[in-house]
Amino acid sequence: MPDDRARDPCATAPLRSRASAPAPLLTPPIAGDSTDGNEIETARAETLDRMMHAWQARFTLSISPAALLLAYADWANHLANAPGKQGALVEKAVRKLTRFALYASRSLTSDCAPCIEPLAQDHRFAAPQWQQMPFNFIYQSFLLTQQWWHNATTGVRGVGAANERIVAFAARQLLDMVSPSNFLATNPELLELTLREGGQNLVRGGLNFVEDWERAVAGKRPVGTDAFVVGRDVAITPGAVIYRNELIELIQYAPATEAVRAEPILIVPAWIMKYYILDLSPGNSLIRHLVASGFTVFCISWRNPPSALRDTSMDDYRRLGVMAALDVVSTICPNAKVHACGYCLGGTLLTIAAAAMARDGDDRLASMTLLAAQADFTEAGELTLFTNESQVAFLEDTMWEQGYLDTKQMAGAFQLLRSNDLIWSQGVRQYLKGERAAMSDLMAWNADATRMPYRMHSEYLRRLFIENDLAEGRFLVEGRPVAISDIRVPIFAVATEADHVAPWKSVYKLHLFADTALAFLLTSGGHNAGIVSEPGHPGRHFRYRERGADARYVDPETWYVTVAVEEGSWWPVWTRWLAERSRDPCPPPDFGAPAAGFVALCPAPGNYVRDS
Repeated sequence: MPDDRARDPCATAPLRSRASAPAPLLTPPIAGDSTDGNEIETARAETLDRMMHAWQARFTLSISPAALLLAYADWANHLANAPGKQGALVEKAVRKLTRFALYASRSLTSDCAPCIEPLAQDHRFAAPQWQQMPFNFIYQSFLLTQQWWHNATTGVRGVGAANERIVAFAARQLLDMVSPSNFLATNPELLELTLREGGQNLVRGGLNFVEDWERAVAGKRPVGTDAFVVGRDVAITPGAVIYRNELIELIQYAPATEAVRAEPILIVPAWIMKYYILDLSPGNSLIRHLVASGFTVFCISWRNPPSALRDTSMDDYRRLGVMAALDVVSTICPNAKVHACGYCLGGTLLTIAAAAMARDGDDRLASMTLLAAQADFTEAGELTLFTNESQVAFLEDTMWEQGYLDTKQMAGAFQLLRSNDLIWSQGVRQYLKGERAAMSDLMAWNADATRMPYRMHSEYLRRLFIENDLAEGRFLVEGRPVAISDIRVPIFAVATEADHVAPWKSVYKLHLFADTALAFLLTSGGHNAGIVSEPGHPGRHFRYRERGADARYVDPETWYVTVAVEEGSWWPVWTRWLAERSRDPCPPPDFGAPAAGFVALCPAPGNYVRDS
């Protein structure tokens, strides 16, 4: 049978990395080898342990049971040895019971204010039906219980800060699971809907459940994502793949204006996501906005790594990703420096690459933009719950078996961070109300995740999250440490107010490390929706201020209250900032550089973005 790849210009390139095959589970001793028998037994024991942990991870969303047990042991032992805290908790329980009893007695005879209000982000009990008896008693008692457990799991002297966060987080997950809003018998909205529809909502919900279960078992994407096909509905900005290696495809986009700025833009997205979050539907595509604003745009499309790339390192991502793409862009635009932009993990990788370039005297960058990207990981939000030594070792064993961290394992951890919105509320809506939320391009993209190679992800978690090597000057590139303070090009940093992946105060810490001009912008929205903030999007606002290279430090709290809020999208602010640091418009560059071997291999969005 002929090989179709010989005729398909968009076929996947053959692997050329040193990691051309998965590492064996156990390397047998070679005849005459000096390996001690005890070492062989140790290796076998370690293999068995890894296999056991990998099997456990299938049932725990890749969360280490040992990490949870250690955290609970720390909390329980200190609480057991804290009679003062125990007495305070008993006193709080009595006060809450008294408040609830008074509320219940008063509400029997007249309307009265609730004895406890939900948190601002909690909308489970917002419907007026919840104010009717007995449902007001049910949800009020639940909120009081939730508040008491928060008091019980926090503020215990002697408990490690990380363990306290784990225990409080786990308690919140368990309480969210048994919320009265999740059950037909205790949810007045569901009861009213079921009576009104004669139970048809439950019939639809059952069919929805069966359909979702069948899709999950078959490995299919969620319902509604078929309406957003890559290359047809999303990722349709005109362009071509002009370079490919075993890790990336580099897309050059067609100009939309007669003249373009001389300095091109190179976008480095995170490898945990498909790049087209920045090229969704035409109306909310950041790449299309940049092209329409008169810029030549290049974007990396990361390969969805198979198990054969298990030993791909972080430095491979730097060399074969950022540096390889920069070499190509510099060849196509030889007389211009490059505006580099990194998103999320891509921004962290770009920071590492830029610091190494500055150290080595490579001055090809004109500026650096970081979108929701961290350089310091000491306050990296609730993701730190999954990055202690026990958890990372457990993840390593999971990845060791299959060669990568699977998309479902990553998605489970992210969903737990917002279980109210992403698990329980969704379940109630789809399976009890029988409603299907309308699919959007951003939701469809979110269901199109990528894998993480074993070695790279392990290095990322250990060197950045656990050791914080980049911020503390220990991160090695080609055997020597790099320092963010070496970067001298101007920086534009964007953070989002509701980011649970890269909290804005963590992103703001760049002010402590950068010794160059820094523009910082804080926009409304979360990690993804805040970045996809096209002009005309309703309800968007931002804060923005530029800082000179010699300015004194301003703490984030002071910055927040002293910088005025501006309405609208932040995209035009960024394009103006880029234009001010670019030369006058000139004719667009050619597509690729045929003389150097960089030709149009196939139309955008290429092949790697379609890998599943």
